[in-house]
Formats: sequence, structure tokens, C-alpha cells
Amino acid sequence: MAVENSKSSLGVLMLGAIGVVYGDIGTSVLYSVKEVFGSGHVPFTSDNVHGILSIFFWTLTVIVSLKYVVLVLRADNHGEGGLVAMLALASQTVKHQPRLRKWLLLVGIFGTCLFYGDGVITPAITVLGAVEGLEVISPTFKQYVVPLTLVILLLLFMVQKRGSASIGRFFGPVMVLWFVAISALGLYNIADNPRILWAISPHYALRFIYEHPGITFIILGAVVLCVTGAEALYADMGHFGRRPIRVTWFAVVMPALTLNYFGQGALLLKRPEAVKNPFFMMAPEWALVPMVLLATVAAVIASQALISGAFSVTKQVIQLGYLPRLRVLHTSVKEAGQIYLPFVNWALFAMIAMAVVMFKSSSALASAYGIAVTTDMLITTILTFFVIRNAWRLPLALSLGATAFFFVVDFAFWASNLLKLFEGGWFPLVIASAIFILMKTWEDGRRLMRAAFASDALGLSEFLESVFVSPPVRVDGTAVFLTAERGTVPNALLHNLKHNKVLHAQNLFVTVHNHEVPWVEGDARVQLQALGHNCWQVVVHYGFMDDPDLPRALALLRGRGCELEPMGTSYFLSRDTVIPTVGTGMAPWREKLFAQMHHNASGAADFLHLPNNAVVELGSKIEI
Repeated sequence: MAVENSKSSLGVLMLGAIGVVYGDIGTSVLYSVKEVFGSGHVPFTSDNVHGILSIFFWTLTVIVSLKYVVLVLRADNHGEGGLVAMLALASQTVKHQPRLRKWLLLVGIFGTCLFYGDGVITPAITVLGAVEGLEVISPTFKQYVVPLTLVILLLLFMVQKRGSASIGRFFGPVMVLWFVAISALGLYNIADNPRILWAISPHYALRFIYEHPGITFIILGAVVLCVTGAEALYADMGHFGRRPIRVTWFAVVMPALTLNYFGQGALLLKRPEAVKNPFFMMAPEWALVPMVLLATVAAVIASQALISGAFSVTKQVIQLGYLPRLRVLHTSVKEAGQIYLPFVNWALFAMIAMAVVMFKSSSALASAYGIAVTTDMLITTILTFFVIRNAWRLPLALSLGATAFFFVVDFAFWASNLLKLFEGGWFPLVIASAIFILMKTWEDGRRLMRAAFASDALGLSEFLESVFVSPPVRVDGTAVFLTAERGTVPNALLHNLKHNKVLHAQNLFVTVHNHEVPWVEGDARVQLQALGHNCWQVVVHYGFMDDPDLPRALALLRGRGCELEPMGTSYFLSRDTVIPTVGTGMAPWREKLFAQMHHNASGAADFLHLPNNAVVELGSKIEI
């Protein structure tokens, strides 16, 4: 976060924020106005156009400027943002209230699951919305929109394994060009009707709401499309810092979006038939093809940012213990955050392709979009209250006052989107529910495994004392035994003594603890306790943003009486096979699901970056 205070780097950070943070909300201009006016619910009059544009402007102001930029960006978890970071922070503030903490975790985890639903809809609707510009050029292109969208998305997911670093440097300049272009289009059309700018006044929005309360409630489900991507401001705070994100919003993004939305309104007053695609019909004929190309590139950038976010969130959720280990590939030797998860990549593509084929147009996908976004917004507001109240220790009245207004606004948008539940809103909810079942099954299964281990576990200190009454043969080198619970005998040690009948000259019993903080640094990384006979208890601590690397962590023991020679160190792991049984655990189908997830989980050796030629895996069975 030190870079945030560096004046020389502010411009660079702002450029990066434009390219990564604002891609989603920046491409909302492709479809937001079209969905509101194309719904047929709004009588097409000058007052109504002014009223709708005023609602757009004040939605951006209240939800993005006030809620996210002013309030939520203050609720950082050691400099990190995003729903996972806020969930960890909020749950820590109520750790002495276990029932409340349990419910907060459930709500927060479901919000994280909704991120994946959003992650399916966003690339689909954004790329479809851009490619649909071809229909404005010529109606004959309509038949090619879906196939071309699928090809673009396939190419995007194919290049993920190469990492985003190589193309990321172009994100900022391209998105700057995008915001300049949409501002220019807005100004070009506003020039024909400058009076449209009066819609900035809130009285137009309030009058429309007063005169058309029913219509207002219905169209809020489409209006919310203009703030999709607002969560990215908070989620990417750790990458760019609070100040660059704030300055970029107020200096570049908010003015560009306002000009473009008002330009679309001016166009609709002049040519009501442009309602079929007001964004592209704003462009003069000579600029239409370049705008379609630029919009497609901007849509790919917006999708790329979300895909990278899916990789990052999945890694965080794994380290918090809600998903099994997955294969993680690092695509940059300089940036630890540049990762690629093959399973997540292709599972996401499969669901996005399914969404494109099922819904076939951005308008149809718009019905599916709002529920995931507004539910996440509600959850963020709820978690923010607990941070303000318990972490910042502000008075109850002030805490409620700071969040109740935003809760009412979020709830209104959420309730409106429920009207679209059977028109497509079910789609992201089904995805989120399926992922939630997987996460909850994994968490409960791991709890049952820990209980089974604890019931049969031997105390490590007592066991070592009995072993050294008549010690086995000691061989050169160091043995590192991984154990889930500190102070218990790992199965791998029992198997090694039973079958090999030897003990290494130096033995480390290592437990890895993951914490609800982003980072664990310095001396806090490793704890060391001597057990006698050159045996040591080691606890290694990681935050949910850390990159687990056990050999690197153990190297920190140098100079503390416990020296490891890399070439003489062996890592002993227990590869457990889960056996579902009838009993008081989970439902049989969940136990079988957990057993399958456990079987398919990536090995601890890969996840902890252990050297392949120094790992010994010993199998065991465990009943749950």
C-alpha cells in the first residue's frame, strides 16, 4: 500500500485502475439504456427521458460514488478489499459471538458464490453486447453474432494459461481510449440538445418516481445494469490503492459514463427508433465499424479482469478452507498474484458458452444479470455495518445511519430484480447455489475428518517419549511430517516407523494454519518449539492472499537451532482415502460428494510447492 502515497506513481496506478478496475462498469453503456427504454414500460416523452437519465446519474452517485468510493473503500482488511476480505474482517469482529459469526460466514460465502454467477454473466453479456454492433452495420450479420461471440470467448480462455501480464500493459491505454471515445460520442449527441444536461438535477428523478412508482420499481432491475462492476472498485483496492481508484472514478470514469448516458438520451429524443441499440446508433456512419471493434476489445478487457478475479477469489477461498486444493500455475516470476487455475478456467468457459447459447442476446442476458449483482451489494452493505460497528467501534446509531440508507437503496434494486427471476434471474442463482453446496460440503467434510482424526489421535510429546525409550535406528537427513493438528502424531510417521523401522536424525512436525487476514509477514510466519531428541514442532502461518511455499517458510528457521539442508530433506505426507459411512455425519449423497472432491483435490505437495523428488506419500483410510 506504500505505492498509494507516491506522487510519481499515482498516474501509473490510475492507468492500471482504468484498465483493470473499470472495464465492467465502463462497458455497461453498451446495454443499460437500451434495456430500460427497450422494455416498453416507459412512455416515451421528454420528461420521462429526463427522469430516467436523472435516475441513472443518481444511481451512479449514490451506489458507486457514495457507497463504494467514499464508504466501503475505507473498510479494508490490512489494505486488501473484496467480499472475501470483508467477510474475513467482519467475521473476526464477532468471533466472540459464535452464532452470529456462523451466520455471517454463511451469508458472506453465499455472496462469494454469487461472484461466480456474475462471472458467468459478465463476459457473456459484455462480449455479446459489443458484437451486436454488427447488426447496426447490417442486419445480415445477426446470424453471426452468437458464433463470433463464442469464438472470441474461446480465444480469450485459451490464452489464460499464458498469463495476463503480457497483455495487461495494454489494458490501461485501450480503456483510456474507450472512455475518451464514449465521452466524444456523448458530447457529439448532447450538442444537438444541450438541455438534456438538466437531467443532472435530482428533481427529474424524484418527479418520475412520484408520478410512476410502479414503473420505477419495474425498471430498477434494468437501471442497476449501469452499476455492474462497482464491486471491482473494492475488490481491486489491494492492487492499486484507495486514492488512485477514487481519483480515477471522479476524474475520468464518472464524467465519461455521464456524458455517454446523456448523449444516448439526447439521441432518443431526436430519433426514438434508435432505442433498438442507442449506443452504436450514436456513432456517425464512418465511426461505426471502429466503435464495434473498440467495444469488442473493451469487452474482452472487462472479461479478462473478471476471469483473473475468479482465479484470485478461488485461491483465497481454498486457503480459507471452503474448497479443495486445485492446481495453481504461476504465470509470472515477478508477480505472485498472476496465477492460472486450469479447472476454474475451463469450467467458467463452459458455463459462459452455455449462457451465450441459451440466451442468445444481451437483452435476454440482462434479465439474468441483476440478481447476482444486487444480492452481492446487499451482502456488502450488511458486512460493512459489522465492520463499522465492531472494528471501528462507532456508536450504534451512527453505524446504522451510515449503512441503513444504502441497505434501503440496495433492497429496492434487489426486490425489482426478483421480478426477473423466471426470465433468467434463476441462472446465476442456480450456479451460486451449486457452488455453495460444494463449499459447505467441503467445509463440513473437513470438520468431520478433523473429528475422526482427533478421536484416534495420539499425543505427539507422549508418543515421542515412548519411542525414545527404545529408539529406532537414526538415519542421516531431515524428515518433515505434515500434520493437520498441532501436537498430534501424523499417520505418515506411524507408517514410516512400522514399515521402514527408522527415524531421521532431525524430524520436523509441521502444521499449516490459514488465517482470516490477507497476509502474514516476517517473524509471524513460522513458530518453532523444541520437543527434544532433535525433534521440532513447527507451525507455519499463511493469510488468504499469501502464496503457500513450505520450503521457503522452513528456510526462515535458519539460525534458530534448526537447520535444514534442502538436498537432505524428505517430506512425508499422508494421502487419506475418505470412506463414507452411515451415521451422524452428513447426508449420504453429501458424504459421497465430499469423498469425490477429496479424491480429486490437488496434492498437498503441489499446493505447498514441495520438491517432487523429495516427497514420500503414505496412504491411509478414514471413515466419516
